[in-house]
Amino acid sequence: MPSSKRTRRSRIGVTIATAAATALAVALTLALTVTTYEHTSPRAARVEASGSVAGDVDCRRAKCVALSFDGGPSPTTPGLLDILEQNGLHATFFVQGRGHIAKYPDILRRISDEGHEIGNHTWNHPRLTDLDDADARQELTRTQEAIEKITGTRPVLMRPPEGRTNRHVAEICRDLGLAQILWSVTAKDYETTDSALITQRVLDQTHRDGIILLHDLHKGTVPAVPGIIKALEQRGYTLVTVSQLLAPAQPRPGMVYRP
Repeated sequence: MPSSKRTRRSRIGVTIATAAATALAVALTLALTVTTYEHTSPRAARVEASGSVAGDVDCRRAKCVALSFDGGPSPTTPGLLDILEQNGLHATFFVQGRGHIAKYPDILRRISDEGHEIGNHTWNHPRLTDLDDADARQELTRTQEAIEKITGTRPVLMRPPEGRTNRHVAEICRDLGLAQILWSVTAKDYETTDSALITQRVLDQTHRDGIILLHDLHKGTVPAVPGIIKALEQRGYTLVTVSQLLAPAQPRPGMVYRP
């Protein structure tokens, strides 16, 4: 065989081997990225659980969706609480420390007193995956302590800022007794003040066993809530807290719940 052909074949072989090695490396990286923490869905958690459900809503039978709010408490939160009270509903509030819990403790106390669920949304709202373990733990611990001091109750739920989590964050949450709650519906209400658009985005994305993410601190959000509630109820949805959506399953520390 001429040496030029052997060289060409050798080069082709090297190229194929290199491409295969690259593809394998990418696949392994993706696999590690996906499987570095445990995750499940609210529906799957319910299916695996046994026992009865406290209260009058059983999401194994009802068409449920969880309503959650991030980033408060804020001056706009009391208006939201009024709306929820008028509609006989409870929501889950993932509250933030600096500028919120620290600034509006009375609003946080009202959230608790009116029977809403409170979760941890860190103190400074950093990406926890960008921090070392000690700083990530401090972000959550400081918020836990502040919430407990004001309400008398220590949260069992948290929401990682931007939904960013990994194995290290999961281990810290497991140590602190916190389940991680992601979402399936986002109105991106941080980028618009158009309440009608916020409403439509929520309605377009909502499905049974979903988790709606809104921010009660943004200008267009609270005015959108009455229309969201009305439209979802007309479609047969029962609006619940995150823990009600999971029941009879109990939130597992460290576990990531994503619809």
